[in-house]
Amino acid sequence: MDIETKSGTATLGTRARDVAVAAVRGLALAFVSLPIAVLCFCLTLVSVALVPIGVGIVTTPWVLTGVRAFADRRRLLAARWGGVRIPRTYRPLPADANPWTRTFGMLGDPATWRDFRWLPVDMTAGFVTAVLTFALPLYAVEGFAIALGLWRALPDGYWYGFVHVTGQLSALFAAVLGAVLLGCSLGLTPLLLRAHFALTGAVLGGGQEELAERVRVLTETRRDAVDTSAAELRRIERDLHDGAQARLVAMGMDLGTIETLLEKNPAKAKELLAQARQSSADALTELRDLVRGIHPPVLAERGLGDAVRALALRLPLAVEVNVDLPGRADAPVESAGYFAVSEVLTNAVKHSGADRVWVDMDHEDGRLRVTVTDDGKGGAAIGAGSGLTGVERRLGTFDGVLAVSSPAGGPTMVTMEIPCALS
Repeated sequence: MDIETKSGTATLGTRARDVAVAAVRGLALAFVSLPIAVLCFCLTLVSVALVPIGVGIVTTPWVLTGVRAFADRRRLLAARWGGVRIPRTYRPLPADANPWTRTFGMLGDPATWRDFRWLPVDMTAGFVTAVLTFALPLYAVEGFAIALGLWRALPDGYWYGFVHVTGQLSALFAAVLGAVLLGCSLGLTPLLLRAHFALTGAVLGGGQEELAERVRVLTETRRDAVDTSAAELRRIERDLHDGAQARLVAMGMDLGTIETLLEKNPAKAKELLAQARQSSADALTELRDLVRGIHPPVLAERGLGDAVRALALRLPLAVEVNVDLPGRADAPVESAGYFAVSEVLTNAVKHSGADRVWVDMDHEDGRLRVTVTDDGKGGAAIGAGSGLTGVERRLGTFDGVLAVSSPAGGPTMVTMEIPCALS
């Protein structure tokens, strides 16, 4: 009996904590996202309206990139907070596309218009569902506050629900109603939050159209993966030919000369022998660097977390790496995650002007999540020549997603997610 009581108390405590978490998240969605949604909607309308006179040709790509970043952030929150997966299916644009091509390429993308339709829905029905997630438990708590003496400060004729509060007795009835509402909120509040994200998924998704677009995107990402692999093989061949192979050939020639000079000129032979030894060491270093560029040994031996820690030690910035991975992903997923993190960290070193970088890795709801945050100047964007487009395509091969938050002045936060299981 005692065990059952403790179990029931623990369950009630867990549900109360879930309600509190859902209420805080709903509050953030309602009052943080609403201004951004309104701003994105208005800027999109104005920018697209200015396309015929030429101004919109310049502004529209930037505005739509911001809208996509906002939608990407909601996709991540939908997966993390609501368990709703919303695929990212934007059509890729050439990295060197001019403003005209970029504008009409983005406007011709069905995903762009799904984003645009989602903004007013998020400002209305989405706002209501988000508000209710914290308004319901808050209104329930108000009933208890009334019973504890708040009724004395209320105006005459105050109604709490259907209870007319006029004195202590009616305030107790308000507390009873608050208890009922609180009990309802234990089940309804998390459902309201999931309903908010389900609504987001229904608008940002596209049914059969979405499926066809998804197949097209996956086909392109697979083709990109094949092209990238072919280019990588050519790079490896070139590096071997121009680097280690050339040094080994030179070392062989030196050894041949040493054989000739060994009796006639021992001093010169000794000098060439030292040179051959140095060439051997240099060739070995180049081969190790080449192997590390293909698949770092520490990644195969120790896993993604330790590989990223080793990578961080070689950077000229202070990098803090936090890893919470209870197991290891498949080797291709770890490789994709490692090189994606490497590219993002390289961008931070080259372009952000940051003094410190934080890398956080965890696995939740069947997805490997990596977040790279720096305290730099901001301004990073997918497709802006920063290498993030390549990262997005690399992750897309595994049905992963990339989201970038980088306001002017910083900080920059790059979030990567790859669906996978851990061993």
